[in-house]
Amino acid sequence: MNHVVLIGRLTRDPELRYIPNTGTAVSTFSLAVDKPLSKEKRQEMIANNQPTADFINIVVWGKMAENCATYLAKGRLVAIQGRIQSRSYDDKEGRRVYVTEVVANNVEFLEWGDSPNRNTGSDFYDSPDAGFSGIEGFHPTDNDDIPF
Repeated sequence: MNHVVLIGRLTRDPELRYIPNTGTAVSTFSLAVDKPLSKEKRQEMIANNQPTADFINIVVWGKMAENCATYLAKGRLVAIQGRIQSRSYDDKEGRRVYVTEVVANNVEFLEWGDSPNRNTGSDFYDSPDAGFSGIEGFHPTDNDDIPF
């Protein structure tokens, strides 16, 4: 079984290319996924200039690749579902280079808007329209009206 699910933040803007002859879109970016560390271990690693996240290369194909390039940016939080792929190629000096990456089948945009933290935190949920005023049929409700 080869199944990967990751949640993390983009470390750079997605790079979009099109495959010659077929015109298929392919987007690549890197995802920073926090390591599961205790508070003490995290502080120790930070003090020793050690990374507290893993940096994973992601590849997305087709229409989803175009959407990633259009709507995602460095710092944005995403969920990735896909599979691990290993491959190799010869670089310009003739050396064999091995690459391990995640080929995404599904990319969920967990944050939207101008700022990476726009839709997180209590401010988003406490605002009167919570950014949904343009959706037909949606009517914001006062938190005091919610029965639970």
